[in-house]
Amino acid sequence: MDSLIENLRAIVGRDAVLSEPSELIVYECDGLPQHKYPPRAVVFPSSTEQTAEVMRALADAGVPFTPRGAGTGLSGGALALNRGVVIELARMRKILGIDEENRTAVVQTGVVNAHVSKAVAQLGLHYVPDPSSQGTCTIGGNIAENAGGIHCLKYGATTDHVMGVRVVLAGGKTVDLVSTEFGTGYDLLGVFVGSEGTFGIATEATLRLVPVPPAVRTLLAEFPDVNDASHAVSAIIAAGVMPAALEMMDGEIIRAVEASVFAAGLSLDIGAALLVELDGIEAGIDDEAERVKSICLEYRARSCRLARGEAERKKTETGQCLPRR
Repeated sequence: MDSLIENLRAIVGRDAVLSEPSELIVYECDGLPQHKYPPRAVVFPSSTEQTAEVMRALADAGVPFTPRGAGTGLSGGALALNRGVVIELARMRKILGIDEENRTAVVQTGVVNAHVSKAVAQLGLHYVPDPSSQGTCTIGGNIAENAGGIHCLKYGATTDHVMGVRVVLAGGKTVDLVSTEFGTGYDLLGVFVGSEGTFGIATEATLRLVPVPPAVRTLLAEFPDVNDASHAVSAIIAAGVMPAALEMMDGEIIRAVEASVFAAGLSLDIGAALLVELDGIEAGIDDEAERVKSICLEYRARSCRLARGEAERKKTETGQCLPRR
């Protein structure tokens, strides 16, 4: 009998520790299945206090640990090297508080990214960082990887929207790291975000919320080659326009996508496609969209289409693109 496993079960409960080989298969890898490392065990704490006890037990036994959220990452950040124990935070999914006046939310780090915005939608607020896996990935995983998303051009990545974290260190000590916006000294929070669990495990986070933009316009431009699309990108920024999102696909990627089950309806004979999203107040946003369209056409875009209505815009954001007209 593995005494460490029994110690962990005494802390979190028998149903919160996995140790059978068949149970551990799911936790051998993250979203990149080419690299697999079976863990010694997987532990599911439900609070900061339980996480701290687990960390103390692992430290006493000299066993390495790896924190894990939803396992959607592609960098190996959730792999348990050297037969380490995976500390799985997916059961820590409570939204602990929402402060409408100060536009913040305090959450456990197992909360799914998209659930934060859903919880505050009625307040006209949302949580900006939106990685492509936002319907599955967790806040803790986003913090570990400093995840971005399509809107990071204008709004920044996770590090720009996390105001504080509660962290359990390797020895089991709990510390609070806060943004230097609220004090002086070293930016330890900035160091922690993106550290992939190497400094400790974030169990709670204070997130910045921002108002949902009242107006959004989305355009799709098709170019004969990547150089033209790249020059258009530079010209858009140089013109003083700051899109909420500015994404490009080259011809090879377009053809690969169109040949797959994710076909989006893009032309197969183009060299690049540019997706531009603008947001802000209603007054003036249509003029800005026309300005972007003019720039794209100036740099040889053979077409530049504006999404008509919310449904078509959302299809564009999810890769289904705009219908040809």
